[in-house]
Amino acid sequence: MKPPAFEYYRPQTVEETLALLQEVGDAKILAGGQSLIPMLNMRLAHPSALIDINSVRDLNEIQDEGTHLRVGALVRHHELEESPLIQRYAPIVAEAERHIGHTAIRTRGTIGGSLAHADPAAELPVLAVLENWDMEIASASGSRRLPAQEFFLGYLITAVGPDELLTHVLMPKADGVSHFREFSLRHGDFALVSAAASLAVDSERRIQRLRLALGGVAETPWRDTALEAEFIGAAAEAEVWRRIADRAADAIEPPADIHASSAYRRQLARTLLVRTLEDCARGAVRQIEKGSVDA
Repeated sequence: MKPPAFEYYRPQTVEETLALLQEVGDAKILAGGQSLIPMLNMRLAHPSALIDINSVRDLNEIQDEGTHLRVGALVRHHELEESPLIQRYAPIVAEAERHIGHTAIRTRGTIGGSLAHADPAAELPVLAVLENWDMEIASASGSRRLPAQEFFLGYLITAVGPDELLTHVLMPKADGVSHFREFSLRHGDFALVSAAASLAVDSERRIQRLRLALGGVAETPWRDTALEAEFIGAAAEAEVWRRIADRAADAIEPPADIHASSAYRRQLARTLLVRTLEDCARGAVRQIEKGSVDA
């Protein structure tokens, strides 16, 4: 299949890109193209122009800025998977990246493209909500920063305006132990459901900090901060993980489609969340034990 006709632009700077977005009506940004090109070929998208940002400078770096990592929108999936900075300060990202597509997709696809596409079954939007990422969004009139939970508005819908560009992602450095799991029909497919959790426990093995997120169960990544707060101070043990997972499963209304029923996705969410919390608990206990040995 062939895409509809479009004008093609290849700016060299962010400023040129923003000027084009302001001047050219109904334009789409082309980065990795792993979602956009198939949509064009199937005539699901009909932009009047493509703005190819692959030559734009300063959007392909991962920088350590003290409390967080500043990741350019053109950083590829394989770079996130292999980056020493990511592995040290945001290891859940490298863990989740291994579930994304296949080598060819991870070589071309970008963090900005994945987040801007906003598929609720994709891995990075779930991590963005779990780990409280901030999005830097620029336009010709200035820039703004938006937390992830305000960035995703609906199915394939974000807060990025037609004349705006997602330029950077700010990832806070890990403040606990985080893990990610998903279930897909085949490795590399979009997940039917994914689960992510972040946990910190004290020396008495009680929960100090807890974050939970689910993908594939709603139009945007799911997170319930009130539920998280209820379990602060609870024992970090198997029965608590089951209670948390049951509460989360009761709170969601997953979609049904040809791949899975709503009830099946709810059960997957429950199972994956328990297993992810168990992963986090094992890591948190190892940290405590290591600290005792080091002391």
